Amino acid sequence: LQVFGSQRPAALIVAGIDQTPASRKLLESAGCPVVQVMETGPDPVDMMVGFSHLDGGRAATEHLIEAGYRRIGFIGARMDPRSQRRLAGYRAAMEAAGLFDSRLVTTTPVLSSVSLGREMFRDALAKVPTLDGVFCNNDDIALGVLFECHRASIAVPKTIGIVGFNDLDMMQVAFPSVTSIRTHRYEIGRRAVAMALAAIAGNRPEQRIVDLGFELKRRESTAR
Repeated sequence: LQVFGSQRPAALIVAGIDQTPASRKLLESAGCPVVQVMETGPDPVDMMVGFSHLDGGRAATEHLIEAGYRRIGFIGARMDPRSQRRLAGYRAAMEAAGLFDSRLVTTTPVLSSVSLGREMFRDALAKVPTLDGVFCNNDDIALGVLFECHRASIAVPKTIGIVGFNDLDMMQVAFPSVTSIRTHRYEIGRRAVAMALAAIAGNRPEQRIVDLGFELKRRESTAR
């Protein structure tokens, strides 16, 4: 931010809302429009466009509960603030249904990958052999869970239901296809640029916080 600030940018687009106090102070004193992207919160530096990761996590978990799954695990890698909010949404849904058990949560700070998803699912099953559903903090982890189910002859969705997050293209072509939370990443970027350009032109948007929401894409991995 100090480097960008010294170049006197016309606007700044910043990922996330969890800046350190020092970084936030730099953004507030940047002297140009600032748009925070990929999530929403109550206190934007200037403008904000994204969605609620907490609500996304809650919706994914509620879908599994409504589909009849009960021992639903959360598997998450690289637990940054956005993933922490997805976990909070999972926990809120599980507690509301009287189903939460801390043993159902398996997380790591390690960077996400498909192979890591396989390993973490094995760890989750070792802790809770009765696991019958999994909400993963991203699609890489969800695919790893699916591949491990194939390797171990665990039927999806009959024995285990799987939900991912982001809805990358591969989720539609996996077998079975994988339910996921679709996030509108392209539209978030397009809207952020439009807001920044409008502010540069002196037409600062009246709506400082734009929530584009998300979609739950129901597929075969939870179609019990």
